[in-house]
Amino acid sequence: MNIYLLLGSNINPVANIKRAILEIEGLKGVSIMAKSSLYETEPVGILNQPWFINCCLEVSTFLSPRELLCQTQGIEEAMERKREIRWGPRVIDIDILYFGEKVISDNDLTIPHPELHRRLFALIPLAEIAQDFLHPILKVGIKELISNAPPLKVNRVYRKGTQYL
Repeated sequence: MNIYLLLGSNINPVANIKRAILEIEGLKGVSIMAKSSLYETEPVGILNQPWFINCCLEVSTFLSPRELLCQTQGIEEAMERKREIRWGPRVIDIDILYFGEKVISDNDLTIPHPELHRRLFALIPLAEIAQDFLHPILKVGIKELISNAPPLKVNRVYRKGTQYL
């Protein structure tokens, strides 16, 4: 099953992304299958803040989507993520983009991520590790989603396979 996560940070971002990856690697029942490069991306919503570093992971797990959400939110909590300002600075953000072909729409869990098709900061790193994956609702691939997304500055800063990943 193709399960994809997006990691993002703009507070000590490279170190926090690395820590989050290590924390995810340490989760019982979760294995990282692929990692994208790290991408520097301009902020969305609140523009007067540091740029973000984002990357995508493909993971394998026997956990349910809700269990995976609880585990990733536990990592965010352990890393002292504060949910005070929407689109504001953050130590770490871990989003479930896709959980295979599952479509879930609950108050606290929506899969596929509801804003994914508008977010180049997620789509560009996702394309690196999941270029052929089809959005289970829109039925289009990552490349088409990228071509239709609003413009955003996204720069690859560290290639996968470097000391940073």
